[in-house]
Amino acid sequence: MAVAAAFMIAATGAAFARDAGDDAKPAKADASQLPNVYLDMRTNYFTVPAGTLNIGFGNSLSLPSLSSLSSVSGQGASIDLPLTVDFNERFSVFGGITASASKTDLTPWSSLAVISWNVGVQADIIEQNGGPFPTVTVLSTLTKSATEGPLATTSLTTVAEAAYAFDTDETRALLAGVQLTNIRVDSGLASVRPAIIGYVGAYYQWPSNWKLTGRAGIQSFGGANTSALAPYLPSGQSLLSLRSFTQPMLRADLDRMDDNDNRLFGLTATVFWTPKPAFQFTLRTPLYLVRH
Repeated sequence: MAVAAAFMIAATGAAFARDAGDDAKPAKADASQLPNVYLDMRTNYFTVPAGTLNIGFGNSLSLPSLSSLSSVSGQGASIDLPLTVDFNERFSVFGGITASASKTDLTPWSSLAVISWNVGVQADIIEQNGGPFPTVTVLSTLTKSATEGPLATTSLTTVAEAAYAFDTDETRALLAGVQLTNIRVDSGLASVRPAIIGYVGAYYQWPSNWKLTGRAGIQSFGGANTSALAPYLPSGQSLLSLRSFTQPMLRADLDRMDDNDNRLFGLTATVFWTPKPAFQFTLRTPLYLVRH
């Protein structure tokens, strides 16, 4: 991650640099030489059933603290603000913060506060380009709680997805992928075993550049032992020892793209059983500083 961050800074700086031997005034950088730079703002609403650790699917929601795990159900809203740099069509890096507010059946809405920061990288390690092999994309995100304490966690989520397109413009394709999430409780007072999601899906993009993607899969969670954290929870909440489970999940994405496949707008709806159903809705509104 440190190498990726250094590469992002160096590449962005190089795009704006001028020849040191040029005595003339620096000319404006050609926009075509710059990478895409944007704030990939995502607004999330989610529900958390009682006695559930909500891990989430994809990169649209991270819960970096076990304080959301309690004996009562709850709901929350969060805003993800990762600054993203697309160096080309195959490689991107990002980093930012997440602010969240939540409530339970016993407590009112909390104030909006920064709960975590994250950095990540996305890369196409294989490109189809009309060939027999699908495009394989890897997305890895490191998320850490913004504050220290017995409930703080560090998580690493990695998604590997293969997309086999049926036309050269890649407007329709089949998908298959796997997501692995590892969560570590920084205090050592609890242990959370990995969660794995395997899924299949497809997408179709209309000539109007609206794109619909569907995914269906199975989530397997190894369980968690969090009983030692009970004394550190707010009044009215109690932690449970979570049993392992294997349950289905569904996700649908509706995106508005431009002619160069840059996302302009997106809506995501996800339901995953934990084993009780949890719901997540995401509004994606990228704010571009540079867009090709």
